[in-house]
This record gives sequence, C-alpha cells and structure tokens, in this order.
Amino acid sequence: MTDFGKIFIVIGIVFVVIGLLWSFIGKLPGDFTFKKGNITVFFPIMTSIIVSIVLSLIFYLIGKFR
Repeated sequence: MTDFGKIFIVIGIVFVVIGLLWSFIGKLPGDFTFKKGNITVFFPIMTSIIVSIVLSLIFYLIGKFR
C-alpha cells in the first residue's frame, strides 16, 4: 500500500510543477515571439529548458525511490 501512496505524492508534485510552469509559459526572457502580418511564430526556448530540467529531476527522484 505504501507504493500506492508514493505514486499519488509524485503525481501531486508533478501537477504542482506543471501548474507553476504553466503560469510562466510565454513570459520568460528566453522565449521569442515573431509577428509579421497575420503570422505569429513562437519559440519557447527558455520554457523548454526549464521543463526539461524539472522533468529530469522528477524522473531522477522517481528512480531513486524505486
């Protein structure tokens, strides 16, 4: 039963992290938006780096507790 509890804790942490990141998407200094006419191109470079780091940490922690 303790494994089931750990899974819920990890899922909760993932949702909190996603919620925090969601509020910053498109607003970080390394995210670029180019507009020309009615075409908009968005490059979320800094957001992608942060999401990658956070996911790496989460998967590391999941692997550590197994």
